[in-house]
Amino acid sequence: MKALVYQGPGQKDWVEKEKPAIEKPTDVIVKITKTTICGTDLHILKGDVPAVTPGRTLGHEGVGVVEAVGDAVANFKPGDAVLISCVTSCGKCANCKRSLYAHCEDGGWILGHLIDGTQAEYVRIPHGDNSLYPIPEGADEEALVMLSDIMPTGFEIGVQYGHVKPGDTIAIVGAGPVGMSVLLTSQFYSPGRIVMIDMDPARLALARQFGATDTIQVGTEDAVAKIMEMTDGRGVDVAIEAVGVPATFDTCQKIVSAGGNIANVGVHGTPVELHIEELWIKNINISMGLVNTNTTPMLLKTLGSGKVDPSKLVTHRFKLDEMMDAYEVFGNAAREKAMKVILSA
Repeated sequence: MKALVYQGPGQKDWVEKEKPAIEKPTDVIVKITKTTICGTDLHILKGDVPAVTPGRTLGHEGVGVVEAVGDAVANFKPGDAVLISCVTSCGKCANCKRSLYAHCEDGGWILGHLIDGTQAEYVRIPHGDNSLYPIPEGADEEALVMLSDIMPTGFEIGVQYGHVKPGDTIAIVGAGPVGMSVLLTSQFYSPGRIVMIDMDPARLALARQFGATDTIQVGTEDAVAKIMEMTDGRGVDVAIEAVGVPATFDTCQKIVSAGGNIANVGVHGTPVELHIEELWIKNINISMGLVNTNTTPMLLKTLGSGKVDPSKLVTHRFKLDEMMDAYEVFGNAAREKAMKVILSA
């Protein structure tokens, strides 16, 4: 089979690789029909995730068709269409028992990280019964790919951890795919004002279409000063960091109101400076984390109801064997006006 393989910082290749096989009774082999590229994959290629070693197939999102199942798999059979969760869960360990699937003792975020991932023609999914979801008949597969990772990440780590409430003024720093997922899912809770902050005017225009009430273009406006002007000097109730660089986290520290929340969603590869000397007196909460995907079943129902349409995030489409071209486009998102790319078998 063909797979996109990490070869060390800054290096990747679309190469021939051995097709995965059942290794444990709980395994499921899935033939990929659609996958995508995540900002986390770009962080890996920058060397920000040293646990990823040369030779690893990247990718942790996708949908596909079950090719084979282990003897212990009860919920799926060959031919079933499935959504792949970015987080693998055994369903039995202490962390899984409290829905902390990100820290499953025999799983968590392992696809495209500690084991081979989904940017390939086939992928092995450990603990398939707990790490796959049946695709509802007639569902939009492109939309479903967004439910592998970015939608639950934005919802859980941005919206839920940020304690977004009706009437809140929230600011999302970063209008990439995860920031847009925060924007879409935050509207479940009817915030009064949603401010999107980014450097890219095209992404800000898209954010307006998706429900942002206000936008601030970094580079042409002072984001902190603008937020303070908009809120009469109070700051925002929830500041959500969705990039993963020190400057954007610092913006969140400066714009959060007393009694507010900072929710860090971005993947950080370098340390950030925490201004505790200014924040300690403001009675704020700071949260961060890796998505658990415990909200995926709810998001599937929401998708089915038509209340949210994450397929709107897809801007570019490629064939699976055009993976290198897709990385070139996604890696130059501002130039290419790219949000999410879909690769189809």
